[in-house]
Amino acid sequence: MPDASIRDHLSRDHARLEALLADSERRTPIDADGYAEFRRGLLRHIAIEEKLLLPAVQRARDGMPLDIAPRLRLDHGAIAALLVPTPTPAIVATLRSILERHNALEEGPDGLYATCDRSLAAEAGPLVLAMEAHPTIAVSPHNDSAVVMPAVERALARAGYRLLD
Repeated sequence: MPDASIRDHLSRDHARLEALLADSERRTPIDADGYAEFRRGLLRHIAIEEKLLLPAVQRARDGMPLDIAPRLRLDHGAIAALLVPTPTPAIVATLRSILERHNALEEGPDGLYATCDRSLAAEAGPLVLAMEAHPTIAVSPHNDSAVVMPAVERALARAGYRLLD
């Protein structure tokens, strides 16, 4: 069994993803290979939360979702939408802004991960193992067709964000 808590495991993944994004930004234009690894990793991270973590904590609460779950899902939708087009400085700035707020909701002392560590203490070991074993997400090529940016802007607006300059 892993000795990491849910919070430790997923917070380390946040740090890994941040490092990948920072490394990809060191080049102009953005390093395509580094950004692709960040993109795959972030989509996998979201899938872990959506498919493993949020359902597990809902089951532990007798079917009651966490109050924060709808906010997290709106953020996940906005983040995923931003990963569709080819990255630009505006897209990366917007991603960074959303991730800063979103990660604080998850990592804070009363955030998602701490709540899950408390609610899922008995099953934390197997859950972390399932997270570690979660497959990589198949990622389509970037799509820059005319319909993409309006869809991205709608996803951002639903979540209360806008594309930054």
